[in-house]
Amino acid sequence: MTFGSPPPRPSPARPRRRGALAPTLVVLGVLVVAVLLLAQVWTEVLWFQQLGFTDVIRTEWLTRAALFVAGFLVMAGAVFWSLNFGYRSRPVYAPSTQEQANLDQYREAIEPLRRLVMIVGPAVLGLFAGAAASQQWQTVQLWMHGKSVGETDPQYGIDLGFYLFTLPGLRFVVSFLTAVVVLAGIGAVATQYLYGGLRVGGQRGGAPRTTRAARVQLSLIAAVLMLLIASSYWLDRYSILTKSGEKFVGASFTDVHAVIPSKAILAGIAIFVAVMFIVTAIRGNWRLPAIGVGLMVVAAIAVGGIYPAIVQRFQVQPNQQDAEAEYIKRNIDATLDAYDLTDVEKTAYDAEVTAEAGALRADADTTASIRLLDPQIVSPSFKQLEQIRAFYDFPDSLSVDRYEIDGESRDTVIAVRELSLDGLDAQQRNWTNDATVYTHGYGVVAAYGNTTAGRGAPAFWEQGIPSTGQMGPYEPRIYFSPKAPAYSIVGAPEDATPWELDYPADDSEGAVNSTFPTQEVSAGPSIGNPLAKLLYALKFGSEQILFSERVTSESQILYDRDPRDRVQKVAPYLTLDGRAYPAVVNEKVVWIVDGYTTSDQYPYAATRSLDDATTDSLTATSETVEALQPKTVNYIRNSVKATVDAYDGSVTLYAWDAEDPILRAWDSVFPSSLEPMSEIDGALMSHLRYPEDLFKVQRNLLARYHVTDAGQFFSGNDFWANPNDPTSEVAVPQPPYYLTLRMPDQDEASFSLMSSFIPTGTNARNVLTGYLAVDAEAGNEDGKVSEDYGKMRLLELPRDSTVPGPGQVNNNFVADPDVSNELNILGRGDSQVVRGNLLTLPMGGGLLYVQPVYVQARSGTTFPLLQRVLVAFGDDIGFADTLDGALDQVFGGDSGADAGDAGTDPDAETPPTQEPTDTPTDTPAAPADPGAGTGTDTTARADLDRALQQAKEAIAEGQAALATGDFATYGEAQKRLDTAIQAALDAEARLAE
Repeated sequence: MTFGSPPPRPSPARPRRRGALAPTLVVLGVLVVAVLLLAQVWTEVLWFQQLGFTDVIRTEWLTRAALFVAGFLVMAGAVFWSLNFGYRSRPVYAPSTQEQANLDQYREAIEPLRRLVMIVGPAVLGLFAGAAASQQWQTVQLWMHGKSVGETDPQYGIDLGFYLFTLPGLRFVVSFLTAVVVLAGIGAVATQYLYGGLRVGGQRGGAPRTTRAARVQLSLIAAVLMLLIASSYWLDRYSILTKSGEKFVGASFTDVHAVIPSKAILAGIAIFVAVMFIVTAIRGNWRLPAIGVGLMVVAAIAVGGIYPAIVQRFQVQPNQQDAEAEYIKRNIDATLDAYDLTDVEKTAYDAEVTAEAGALRADADTTASIRLLDPQIVSPSFKQLEQIRAFYDFPDSLSVDRYEIDGESRDTVIAVRELSLDGLDAQQRNWTNDATVYTHGYGVVAAYGNTTAGRGAPAFWEQGIPSTGQMGPYEPRIYFSPKAPAYSIVGAPEDATPWELDYPADDSEGAVNSTFPTQEVSAGPSIGNPLAKLLYALKFGSEQILFSERVTSESQILYDRDPRDRVQKVAPYLTLDGRAYPAVVNEKVVWIVDGYTTSDQYPYAATRSLDDATTDSLTATSETVEALQPKTVNYIRNSVKATVDAYDGSVTLYAWDAEDPILRAWDSVFPSSLEPMSEIDGALMSHLRYPEDLFKVQRNLLARYHVTDAGQFFSGNDFWANPNDPTSEVAVPQPPYYLTLRMPDQDEASFSLMSSFIPTGTNARNVLTGYLAVDAEAGNEDGKVSEDYGKMRLLELPRDSTVPGPGQVNNNFVADPDVSNELNILGRGDSQVVRGNLLTLPMGGGLLYVQPVYVQARSGTTFPLLQRVLVAFGDDIGFADTLDGALDQVFGGDSGADAGDAGTDPDAETPPTQEPTDTPTDTPAAPADPGAGTGTDTTARADLDRALQQAKEAIAEGQAALATGDFATYGEAQKRLDTAIQAALDAEARLAE
């Protein structure tokens, strides 16, 4: 280096190369999220495509997406504009005041994040708004497709379609825009204040001061808010027709003459205030809108609050019954129409309470059809006698249907033998078994409703594996049912050995297997390609789907297999009945599900909570029967009958009530989803029935709305209640019961659904005041709807009725010394007495109660067997081992009923239960003296103990024999049981002497 020369310049540093790790991780993360989303989204598309309901998911998702985008853009755009305009219109130089000096530190703190806040804040609010808007997709679709109803409301004379379809849509738009304007206004105020456009302190006595830009922005926002408030007030005039009042729903006298006019006045004032804000934006005077807001507040208090209170206090209350009569009548008429109760046939029924010989001759057909098999109790009997293997199961509440057997319609208790993986041992539980071997249940089991076999066991007329009986040939494999596994993979190559278990067998193979014919039948999405395997492996968290050799090109995956879930997915607008019931139709097992269209916008109609109205002792204790969803409605129709094929899972929706305006609207939304009623063939029609949950809601309404006179309705002195179930430990109403009965005005018995009423009130007597039955049989083999289907008949008993209600009858049964004595004997030791459903039937000129009595072991292998029948007519009680015997006790041995073999199957392998010896029922036996020490007492006690021990041994031996199907041994055990019980009764009688 030469002396004096400048030092060499350092080489410029090379820029550090960014590593590829971070971008790679980001890309991988995005891919993982995309695949996970695809596993949930695309598999749903495949599911709907396979069922043929692609338009449902497409319409729903597109509507949701459009509403989300619209909600996001409106909210985010309004808030962003508000923040951005407030910032850009800020004063160049903030006034030099102490207030502004204090704000400087906040401005400095926010400035580095200002751009981020102005983008992220509106975006976050937009996301919430979009999500909220997307939830209203059904409201918007009904608004777009709803049509006129053809009926008008009694107040404004507007078509009801406005209330059912248009008003909810307008309400949604106004409430959403109000939220947008309020949040935008808050953003504007905050921004203008922070940057000096709005000053709270200062001159003019501390009045707020604004810049011109701030004044224009805030005034316009306030004006829009006032217009929205005016719109809300105006819509309130119509919404008031569904307001719940103290005694009824709908606009009352005060509402019509004070509240509705006040809403119109307040709407006008709100528009006036909006104009004042616009004037302020132009002229800059805040005094006018301030006066307007004050006027609005005063008017809201005076016109909206004080005036209606004065009208109510001084004009209505002194003459309330007369003043409200017109509006109560509106409520009664609207309620009966909204719940399809306008054609209830009411009959005064002066029920007899004294049994007379021959009184049942006219009701012989009903007597012969009385259902003694309680579907809620006999499920354990089905399980013990027909479950076959632990991996099969039956629901804890069975279904009641009717089938034609030997040319006669017979009430039937029926159940599907479902697959339940919970019944497998731990050693059997592995992915291969769970997903590919145990894939389906097998067959149905059906028993007569009014006869028994094997001394109390159900009399099966279809049973076993393979199925045998009188049902005829049908496809027995049950791939879709409430207890089905989360998913199963079915199908295999044609040359592969079948591995799907049908049922165990006694041959060398040990089992009968089959393969679902995926080449011919589609039951689920195909899972044969690698992408489908990957997506479903992620969806169900099961890597075996990817690697198992049993997942082949022929495989299909079955999931969402509960019939109610399948119907709900393809018809999201329906409220579904709490029970799906099976039927064998056209050689196939199908599940039948009733669907309801509902609304809470029917003017003047009474509102009901569906879950409250449909909760009873069955839903409170059953795992398979549910109350309706917690939803408040004031309109309901059974508009859809749906079927789900238990073999291939196909769903068919039939438009049962094509005149329902809500269903018509949804038919426009999903034009390819519904089949017309004419497509229902006779085989299916004969198994459709009146739905339980609709009947529960209707009976709940009729407890009040059987009163159609406005004056009597106002007094409420004739309101009824549904009686609590006396056999349940939970204080909830009795469920309605399906059974064949003949109402007094009917020529012949018909399959019906019934319920009863008692007076309402905490201290009211438990006596019958009403009896309701609806013709439940939709049609027969001709495929036409029965003319009487859905016809409701209400028997109204005299107001001074002394006919015992279910609670009184239950008390009479328990208190009767002969009944309680024998029940105690039956329930001693290891035996337990279970009393079945307490049925009520109009017979013999009065109301007849029938209750089956079952006996089962207290522990170990327990299942109930019908042993006795309780009967009550008025205060007379019968208790025998057959229905005929109990009726003869009540009606003096000459009931006139021809029940034939009711209670016993004539084809049973064991002889019918012997009739009990005649024992007077009017003189209770005296209790034995525990202090007596005579030789006779000692002998009697010994005989009693010996008889009870023999009864205990006979019950144990009989149940063990029945569990193995040894009916001969079971019959011998029942004979010894009868002998032991009679010996015990004789010993008790000797002790009482």
